[in-house]
Amino acid sequence: MADISIWQDQEAREAFIAKGREEFERIRGELEGREDAVIVAIEPESGDYFTGETLGRADLVAYERYPDRWVYFVRVDNPEAAIPLPTW
Repeated sequence: MADISIWQDQEAREAFIAKGREEFERIRGELEGREDAVIVAIEPESGDYFTGETLGRADLVAYERYPDRWVYFVRVDNPEAAIPLPTW
């Protein structure tokens, strides 16, 4: 099970989100225009990212590498539509 302290601790959650946003900005140019990159799941500590046409597909790929880990999910065309979630 993913560590839920990130969800319970507002400071930790905000730091996680900030790191996710930073990583997204770093890779954003690589993702634009890719049809398979509607949603990106970013593991902020490693910088690894996984794309999918849906949240579920991006999660499936992220889960294969990082089961039970928090990742930062974001819509490529709307970076404000982002949320930290554990892989499932």
